[in-house]
Amino acid sequence: MHSQNQIPLFLFSFLISLPTLISQSNPKFSEPGLICGSSRSPNGPAFIRNFVNDMEALLKLVSSNRWGAHASGSSPNSSVYGLAQCRSDLSQTDCLLCFAQSRTKLPTCLPSNSARIFLDGCFLRYDNYSFYSEAVDDRRDKSVCGSKIVFGEDEKKEFAMNVEGLIQNLIEMAVKNKGFGVGEEMVGKGIGGVYGLGQCWKSVSLEGCRECLEKAGREAKGCLPASEGRGLNAGCYLRYSTEKFYNDVNMEEGTKHGGNSHMVIILAVASSVAVVALLSTFGFCVGYARLTKRRQEFKNLAKLSSTKSKSNLSFKYETLEKATNFFDPKRKLGQGGAGSVYKGTLPDGRIVAVKRLFFSTRQWVDEFFNEVNLISGVEHKNLVKLLGCSIEGPESLLVYEHVPNKSLDHFLFNKKKTETLSWQQRFEIIIGTAEGLAYLHEGSETRIIHRDIKTSNILLDENLKAKIADFGLARCFSADKTHLSTGIAGTLGYMAPEYLVRGQLTEKADVYSFGVLVFEIVSGRQTSVYMQNSRSILEMVWKHYKSNTLVECVDQCLKDNFPAKEASGVLQIGLLCTQASVALRPSMSAVVQMLTDKECTIPLPKQPPFLNASVVHLDTPSFSSSFPSSSSPATSSRCTFDTSGPR
Repeated sequence: MHSQNQIPLFLFSFLISLPTLISQSNPKFSEPGLICGSSRSPNGPAFIRNFVNDMEALLKLVSSNRWGAHASGSSPNSSVYGLAQCRSDLSQTDCLLCFAQSRTKLPTCLPSNSARIFLDGCFLRYDNYSFYSEAVDDRRDKSVCGSKIVFGEDEKKEFAMNVEGLIQNLIEMAVKNKGFGVGEEMVGKGIGGVYGLGQCWKSVSLEGCRECLEKAGREAKGCLPASEGRGLNAGCYLRYSTEKFYNDVNMEEGTKHGGNSHMVIILAVASSVAVVALLSTFGFCVGYARLTKRRQEFKNLAKLSSTKSKSNLSFKYETLEKATNFFDPKRKLGQGGAGSVYKGTLPDGRIVAVKRLFFSTRQWVDEFFNEVNLISGVEHKNLVKLLGCSIEGPESLLVYEHVPNKSLDHFLFNKKKTETLSWQQRFEIIIGTAEGLAYLHEGSETRIIHRDIKTSNILLDENLKAKIADFGLARCFSADKTHLSTGIAGTLGYMAPEYLVRGQLTEKADVYSFGVLVFEIVSGRQTSVYMQNSRSILEMVWKHYKSNTLVECVDQCLKDNFPAKEASGVLQIGLLCTQASVALRPSMSAVVQMLTDKECTIPLPKQPPFLNASVVHLDTPSFSSSFPSSSSPATSSRCTFDTSGPR
């Protein structure tokens, strides 16, 4: 019998990659347009509360009717009007998943008092006035064109005629069928067909529907001779494409055929409630379980508020709002899963980074409380320093020291490669990250495990020295424990196999992530578990290690400007860190010693697990077939380090 923390591999792989699967594998959920308003509500906190209430109401309406319109609030300065609608050819499951996807992206426009998002399967909008009958909006209506042109000069004219005929048919069909129509036209000479779909929002009149679709048709035709075009208007959506993108619909009965038999849909049905809970804000879910969770969250907030009031961590929300020029988009430094980070200037002149946690998922209180309390007393030259927080405004904020050179991934994976890190800079970043992790693991009585070591969480200061950031997923446990059994969290591709499969967390999970990070820094290549027709970065390094050609893994941007022996040694240390056996991985203090002691003999690594696409495929029962059997650790003539496993 599986333990409570052990989950089937195929289900875990599906759940952890669901946002990617939704946005990439399912074309219904691609995002052709997100439009944020430029004005703000004069009563921001009340407006955000009404926004949350409005999204709750829309979820209920979409769940039962596949569309809904709702208004929250009675004050003109803070009222929120919302509208959501799914494409009529979507299944109920696809509709809910599309709404969940749009619901997670729309809050990025806050505190703007208006926004609308078009996904290819649904539409979501909020505003500060009753816009429901609005058919067109000359300021924000737009077209989105595909870049691909599949026809030669002789066929372009005929293709354009077919598109024009199709669009006219769609308009008439949509008006006749109360706002929805699909169809296709055949292109001559065996080239294929052009497919189209037009849909009006149910809040728009039939006259408004015709007006909107005619305008959207003109906008879409402006994309010709591109293979696809979209018109995204206030009251409707219209699209043509050379690829069929909609499900078959019986226009007489208004019912959809097919599209509901795939395993991913079955899994999506089983996990849709969890997805909504993970990706929604504040009170997105209803019922007794939510109320129980809320009570615990408020207890945590009270505890945090009490702790904060007795310390010097407190910042007023208004102070941080002004410091960032009201979260001016021009001051935005980056965005992660927990929120956005802005550059700010405090009244005393200090430059800071303000992390804005306004997404507010059900886990946000625990993670916020965790990050503040866990690292408020931790100081090290290779850790980003937490300066304070604010919980009294409409959203929670964390204040960090400002690290001017952004994150490591901007330097390594920038396609333009305008700023290339030298070998010495990379080597010092690796050492600095190792020293920061060693301090977290062994610098105090309580061991801290970061759980999300990756290039985007390694910031670089003005001297390009590494600083580990983002402790929202960090966990701690005392020296008398061998491991923690915990829910899976982190970034796939950096996660240790024993943690990924069994949920057993030790500091060696960070060691594994560090090893992957080393490969990325040295090679300049990004890790991925969804690689098609190519090897994972671990497998690539292992192959070159076995062939005694590790120098071929080094980033080609460095050319020959690096010490070959040192680079090979660093990669060998990375292989030690990514060994499948927890007991064989060195501690981070041992890693620091191997990196800094030039006389140290680096042990020989065992084969790492290959976390590539074949491993996380649904047909794969477990990771065990990829693991080498445990054996005694390699020894060194000079360096000694702990290989006894977790303490």
